[in-house]
Amino acid sequence: MNRKRTRWLWPAFTAGIVVNGLRLRSRIDAIGVLEWTDVPVAPTHRFVTAAGVTLDEATKRAASQHALHHGLDAVDLVPVDLPIERLLDLVRLIDTHHYREDPLVAGRGALHALLVTADLAERMGLDTVADLDPVAMLQLTAKVKRYAATSSDLAFSPWLRAAADDPSNDLACLEAIFAFGMPVVVGTKAVELALLGLGAVSRRPAARAAAIAYALQPLLAVTGTAAMPRDLPGRAPRRVLASAGDLVRAVRLRPRPGPDDELDRRRAEYAGLLADGTDRFFEPPRSDCPLCGSERLSQQVEVPDMLQCKPGRFRLDRCGGCGHIFQNPRLTPDGLDFYYRDFYDGFGEEQTELMFSTGVGSYRGRAEMVHGVAEPRRWLDVGAGHGHFCLIARSRWPKTVFDGLDMSDSIEDAARRGWIDQGYRGMFPDLADDLAGQYDVVSMHHYLEHTREPATELDAARVALEPGGLLLIELPDPDSWLGRLLGRLWGPWFQPQHQQFLSVERLEKLLAERGFTTVVCQRDKPHQPCDLVFGVYLLINHLAPPVDAPWLPAPSRWARWRRAGAFVVGAPFLIVAITLDRVLAPLLSRLGASNTYRLLARAPVWTGDRDES
Repeated sequence: MNRKRTRWLWPAFTAGIVVNGLRLRSRIDAIGVLEWTDVPVAPTHRFVTAAGVTLDEATKRAASQHALHHGLDAVDLVPVDLPIERLLDLVRLIDTHHYREDPLVAGRGALHALLVTADLAERMGLDTVADLDPVAMLQLTAKVKRYAATSSDLAFSPWLRAAADDPSNDLACLEAIFAFGMPVVVGTKAVELALLGLGAVSRRPAARAAAIAYALQPLLAVTGTAAMPRDLPGRAPRRVLASAGDLVRAVRLRPRPGPDDELDRRRAEYAGLLADGTDRFFEPPRSDCPLCGSERLSQQVEVPDMLQCKPGRFRLDRCGGCGHIFQNPRLTPDGLDFYYRDFYDGFGEEQTELMFSTGVGSYRGRAEMVHGVAEPRRWLDVGAGHGHFCLIARSRWPKTVFDGLDMSDSIEDAARRGWIDQGYRGMFPDLADDLAGQYDVVSMHHYLEHTREPATELDAARVALEPGGLLLIELPDPDSWLGRLLGRLWGPWFQPQHQQFLSVERLEKLLAERGFTTVVCQRDKPHQPCDLVFGVYLLINHLAPPVDAPWLPAPSRWARWRRAGAFVVGAPFLIVAITLDRVLAPLLSRLGASNTYRLLARAPVWTGDRDES
């Protein structure tokens, strides 16, 4: 590579290290500090500690008063002498300026001790409160943030001492934090350290400057803050070597997979479900369109399950008469149960939580759709899951009652979290009569595409709505040109869960047949900039399937290395895809080529059994 063309790379690398150091310093400085007090611990406060951590009374009293003063239900206690890399990793993961007010940010902490209120502990079903291992502590911290979405924060404790480091837990913690992205994180870190190592021994001043900046970054990050990392003085001069050593030890000390009773139980359960193959999961193929009855059908796409990698192949057909795209053959009720199992809960719950927690902008856009049309009083979100949309929409409409409906037990968890006011578990058409006329807004966000009979769901919405109420629907747009371009790698095909793909025209026709009138339709703002990155991820995931999925055979060592290697090799492509998605998003929106559309419709106004226009 031409040296003149790349001479700007090292200065840019150095500048990035310095700017990032200042950013991390700002986040460290934003962490509150406990103040000494002799006021006893409030009787409503409980403490949770990790293995090897002992809380003194001064810390307990100070934490209790800090929580009361700031109106907090949970406080993660950060030792002031927390090792520097642990501290920097913490503030890389969360923006401490906005941690409390951001309801969907993943819960992260120092993994030492937590204060929680008795009410929070009860809602969470918290039983073990001492000697938690790092992974259990990390999982609990994430759960605490979900149950105290806007009343959780961090605070430095001057009296709490950091526990001894155990590098053998590092990779397990990374897996718990980043899930499927863990190999990318480790691979990126290895590449960064390799470059810095080359810079340290290079004769080029610009390259050496990058290594020096990396060594001094911890000093820049903590100077003037409350943090006093115990290993800071000795680590800075040898940070590149020390960080490389930490990474090598973490990989080398990773415990070999041993007996896992729960995973073995799940594998045996799935083996039983698959003993007779997958034929029983499918209905006979149909020869006509479920909407218009036309027999002019052609294959749109045929794909395997590219996300969970469960067995089976799934076909989507397009109707030549009305253009409707639908799963053919569609899944039976047993098939739906099998393919939904361990996705929204169980084995896949954490990954799904992570995915849904990234849609804050989309949730706000949905809530804003009714602005200027109505002041919602009671809002029912159908297919609410854990209630992510309702939680965000509540900040836009604080006086509105938000209820949720879903088939899985996630809706019960949403109620325990306080993200919804009331949860209904079951099929919407089955529950509609009990909800008749109770809501002035009903929403279905990425719900209709999962249903077997969309028309029946719209009938249920009309029953649940009061006269003139609003129905808000968001769906993937089957007319998206990126869908045609990417083929089976287009994420919204999402087989086998998505059974129906309604175009705007078909949806408006179905609504009109039921007396609804379209108020507004958005085909630009709802666009979700994820088509390319999701496509790259699906390809990597298909080539190197998840190694611990209980529906797949027990993995060999080669399978683990293949998956790790696939994500390391694929990391640059994922980064490029993310960039292109964001760059193309405004253009796609302006051209009306969004992958998603949103439609707001008004229910008919009626008196008795008579509809009025």
